[in-house]
Amino acid sequence: MSTSASGSPIRAAIINVTGYVGAELARLLAQHPRVEIVCVTGRSEVGKRLPEVFPHLWSLDLPIVSEVDEDVDVIFSGLPHAAAAERLTPFIEQGTPVVDASADFRLYDEETYEQWYGEHPSPHLLPESVYGLPELHRDAIAESRLVGVPGCYPTSAILALAPLAAKGWLDGRTVVDAKSGVSGAGRALKITSHFSEVDSNFSAYGLSGHRHQPEMVQELTTLQDRADGDRELSVTFVPHLVPMTRGILATCYPSIADGSLPENSAERAEALRDVYESYYADEPFVHVAPNAPSTKQTLGSNACIVYPMVDPMTGEVMVISAIDNLVKGTAGAAVQCFNLMFGLPEELGLSKIGVYP
Repeated sequence: MSTSASGSPIRAAIINVTGYVGAELARLLAQHPRVEIVCVTGRSEVGKRLPEVFPHLWSLDLPIVSEVDEDVDVIFSGLPHAAAAERLTPFIEQGTPVVDASADFRLYDEETYEQWYGEHPSPHLLPESVYGLPELHRDAIAESRLVGVPGCYPTSAILALAPLAAKGWLDGRTVVDAKSGVSGAGRALKITSHFSEVDSNFSAYGLSGHRHQPEMVQELTTLQDRADGDRELSVTFVPHLVPMTRGILATCYPSIADGSLPENSAERAEALRDVYESYYADEPFVHVAPNAPSTKQTLGSNACIVYPMVDPMTGEVMVISAIDNLVKGTAGAAVQCFNLMFGLPEELGLSKIGVYP
């Protein structure tokens, strides 16, 4: 899909700007050289101006309205699942490009969606959507008018494991042990995200099944099937809540097919690293690091830092990845997809460098 007249501003609306995702979209798009934000919605704060709700967005002195009331070239949505599809369907059907940060357009299969989220408001639109992970679907995103931005946990896990899946090496069960900051739970008040519940605490959750797990299986299976459809793949996913605001650190323990890598641990580690460096050689936002990353190294950036390694004692493969859950995990990914959809440089308006320390 091509952009409008060269150099002219692309008029954007943000639906549900008052959530964490919407506010982060506003922060990123306000600095984008080709975007003009012309409309922001957020029912809980209708009638206020954006800086009244978020003083850090003082340069965007826009009224918060209940519905998109301007002609726009693109819609960004920070609504939750079901509400997003319901609100976005008229825009999609009239041909307005949409970048949705909810789960409504991430899963290809209607039955899988309903298993985890309930009835889909607009299942007829699922075949039109593209999973918004540019590292896997760059060309399809560029041609699409409807992109479903991945969940934050799947982004960290899929990017950690994609090089192995693309080789057809995943065999059997892969364990994804991931930790997230509290902003991943959203801005709505919940007992589990109160300061007194989170501070000095560390807990696992979603142990009976987490909604992000089917995204991991969907994307890794697709990659694996292209390489070798004979091997089974399953994902055990355990998320944890960490007392920090932003960031995800995922430690992945993949089962690797016999014969895929050398037996000698040193040679195995070198061959593994070669696979990752080759796979991500041309990716602007994925860096294969020489040491294990930490979440603060990605703070505020659209980067994913990946560290593949081999346990020298057991020879087992482990892969660690770090992202900012509100940037590469959501809003930054949305801007990256938008750039592709409008034929702009993929890195425009986005930083690869985190705020450290």
